[in-house]
Amino acid sequence: MVEATNNPAFEILADIEQRSYGASAVPRAEQSGRFWTGIGFRLNESRYVAPLQEVAEILRMPNYTKVPGARSWVKGIANIRGTLLPIMDLHGFLGRKVPSSMRQQRVLVIQHNGIDSGIIVDEVLGLQHFEDSERITDVNDDEAITPFLSGRFERGGDEWKVFSPYALAEHPSFYEVAL
Repeated sequence: MVEATNNPAFEILADIEQRSYGASAVPRAEQSGRFWTGIGFRLNESRYVAPLQEVAEILRMPNYTKVPGARSWVKGIANIRGTLLPIMDLHGFLGRKVPSSMRQQRVLVIQHNGIDSGIIVDEVLGLQHFEDSERITDVNDDEAITPFLSGRFERGGDEWKVFSPYALAEHPSFYEVAL
């Protein structure tokens, strides 16, 4: 047992504990309402951003095993730290042509309503922070992806469409994986 008296390490920890009382890990209301943060990604030349809380993890393209009798956009099943994760090609699901370059492809992991799945995107563009004033409610894109969009942000001439992985995971077609 460490004796508290005359122990410099204990005194430093006690000082840190004392100063941390009253500190809040949650941003104050006036701060949290002004900004929006998401995970930026690219599909072809379009930029999208997914709400931060809807992406559980970002993976490099894992090795996967093909699933016989599955639709072409179901790439297979990957073993991620002992958990089987279905890997879905977002381009294929949306009926879009898959790009030839796959060097920067990543997998966005969705954990929603007890179901885990990974969706392949062309490139992850990191955390993106937007001010509420940059948000626009209308969005124009092809019909296949529109059900998963909830507005967009414009910043510096760039457009970032807000894509909801949860809306994708809740869509009935996302579960129709068998041929």
